[in-house]
Amino acid sequence: MRPLNMSGHFLLAPIPECSSDYLLPKDIKLAVLGAGRVGKSAMIVRFLTKRFIGDYEPNTGKLYSRLVYVEGDQLSLQIQDTPGGIQAQDNLSQAIDSLSKCVQWAEGFLLVYSITDYDSYQSIRPLYQHIRKVHPDSKAPVIIVGNKGDLLHARQVQTHDGIQLANELGSLFLEISTSENYEDVCDVFQHLCKEVSKLHSLSGERRRASIIPRPRSPNMQDLKRRFKQALSSKVKAPSTLG
Repeated sequence: MRPLNMSGHFLLAPIPECSSDYLLPKDIKLAVLGAGRVGKSAMIVRFLTKRFIGDYEPNTGKLYSRLVYVEGDQLSLQIQDTPGGIQAQDNLSQAIDSLSKCVQWAEGFLLVYSITDYDSYQSIRPLYQHIRKVHPDSKAPVIIVGNKGDLLHARQVQTHDGIQLANELGSLFLEISTSENYEDVCDVFQHLCKEVSKLHSLSGERRRASIIPRPRSPNMQDLKRRFKQALSSKVKAPSTLG
């Protein structure tokens, strides 16, 4: 079952070098958050390269950048990977607070847990709450991802648990297998890019609306005065006799 229903696949491809006459692509800034060894780095690399590098996460917070097309729009995509020291334990709040700069920077978020690690699932709610704390007035899109969906023999988190949590938090949810299904990984990132692009469009419309002056309403007294002047001029004009 796929709780997040995608309608077709978006076009995603590297953007070729272009002349300076083209507009600069929009910046899309995403952050991938979650506990250690849930497959965050593997998801990012699989999305960008179609290669699966395994479950080990050797990075310490690497930033990935790439120019892409999403539904015909040029996007400058930046994906911030994060260290995996977040666990449901006593220092959870301190670990989450250390991500504040990353959370402040990003516009869209993937919260990833492993279906084989219940503690990683428990860290999703405080991560989500921290995002809303840092962005109290923001509608930054968040997608909850249950990864390692192929390891059913080691499952500790049921699919309905992920759906229930996502419903409680008002988020989208998708259970995937990074190692087995590249299309699911693409669906997650592409949908998040699309949602962030929508926010850009809305903010651009609001900005243009605030700049464009509203048309002045007609002054009724001024219209009446002009009308009387027009009538007066017609009455005073000499008639032409045949």
